[in-house]
Amino acid sequence: MDLSSINPVLLIASVMVSATPILLAAIGELVVEKSGVLNLGVEGMMITGAVVGFAVAVSNTSPGMGFVGAALAGALLSLPFALLTQYLMSNQVATGLGLMMVGLGLSSLIGKPFEGMKAPPFPKVEIPLLSDLPIFGKMLFSHDIMVYFSVALVVAVWAFLKYTRAGLILRAVGEAHDSAHALGYKVRHIRILAILFGGACAGLGGAYLSLVRVPQWTEGMTAGAGWIALAIVVFASWRPGRVAVGAYLFGGVSVLQLNLQAAGADVPVALLSASPYLITILVLVIISARGAHAAPASLGRPFHASR
Repeated sequence: MDLSSINPVLLIASVMVSATPILLAAIGELVVEKSGVLNLGVEGMMITGAVVGFAVAVSNTSPGMGFVGAALAGALLSLPFALLTQYLMSNQVATGLGLMMVGLGLSSLIGKPFEGMKAPPFPKVEIPLLSDLPIFGKMLFSHDIMVYFSVALVVAVWAFLKYTRAGLILRAVGEAHDSAHALGYKVRHIRILAILFGGACAGLGGAYLSLVRVPQWTEGMTAGAGWIALAIVVFASWRPGRVAVGAYLFGGVSVLQLNLQAAGADVPVALLSASPYLITILVLVIISARGAHAAPASLGRPFHASR
């Protein structure tokens, strides 16, 4: 095995790219679960965002338009879930699984004409002065705008939940929806907005896969990324900072195992391929066990306004 072929600078840069789609989906799902709703359809929204984003970008030769279309597609796909669970009181787990299957089937149908096509190039953003730094410039400050957007979104969600009145209301709805309703807050409306936000973030994460990381449309290309995003939210104890750590951990192990395969590591390929999932879950379980935060008290519980 020749480890000298692994470039640490390129490795870290690749980790940031690899982690971005999962980070986008996970931070959106964190907001959804903070409101007290469990949406298991993240995988379906991601794959729908991937195909719609790719289709819009190819049709308009504009990756930016592709990301906008993906966000709208993810939000629109999450809307039936929101209406079914918040107004018709359907089971959140079953409805989320149904949403996932709808997304997978819909993406397969939409994506057929776009198989084999290449996405238009998505330019990198060179940050003045910082991108010229030795080592760190290439590693951290020479990425496309969505990488920086994902990091900024984590910070924004953290600040929103911790310091704003709207964030406090969202957390109150997730912890005790009956009390929030008694205080006059519109629990259903707040949760629907959170669900739409989560859908848009999942759509963006899927579009990043098909427009930047691959970049092409391949059926089933999310390959369980939505489930990893769900697991990261749970094992990160519903904290935005830990969600970011989990996403970068998964991205790091994913990139490292590919580099080890290329370097000729004497380890079964199947084990290396499974290692990102195994190591990410193991480390996040340890982090979760040491944390003091638990799930929002109303997570997964239906809200009856008449009570």
